[in-house]
Amino acid sequence: MVKPAEPPVGRRTCLYDAEQLEDVIGDMVRQAAGLITGRSRVAVIGILRRGAPLADRLHARLVRDYGLTDCVRLDLQIKRYADDLRLLHPETQLTENPEHASLDLDGYTVLVVDDVMYRGHSLLRAVQYIAGKQPAEIRTVVLVDRGVARLPVRTDIVGVRLDVAPSDIIECNVPPYEPRFQIDLMQPD
Repeated sequence: MVKPAEPPVGRRTCLYDAEQLEDVIGDMVRQAAGLITGRSRVAVIGILRRGAPLADRLHARLVRDYGLTDCVRLDLQIKRYADDLRLLHPETQLTENPEHASLDLDGYTVLVVDDVMYRGHSLLRAVQYIAGKQPAEIRTVVLVDRGVARLPVRTDIVGVRLDVAPSDIIECNVPPYEPRFQIDLMQPD
């Protein structure tokens, strides 16, 4: 049996609290509305884990504030956690939900939502998979962009850009996985 890794020890600083993040999400929703206005077919796809509840927040606000009513809402499971190297999978793996196998996104505008853009592995894998479903366009949405992507993936909508030391860890705390919605900076000892 594999023993789970202990959380890193170090100094933790809250960079954005829930109230500040609600303003950030509001700005992201305005940007998303600008990208999908006039599009009749929209899909919002969250990358599990924390991208999914962020996609739920964006979707709910798009419905409430912009009247987006006919929207496909899906999640993708991708394994690669590059912000904490102890959790790093050697390859970026996407687990296809059997319900998605016959999914037709032909003509859709797709918003792919994740929590942190680090090296770009998760978003690249998601975009590759979704591109095979023939959407009209794919747009990427992240809460935090660390600005160190090494793969040819760009973010269309960014909540916040954070330039931090390579050894530092950005922790997006997103309910229901954590009790409070906030972004922390963890500086390992």
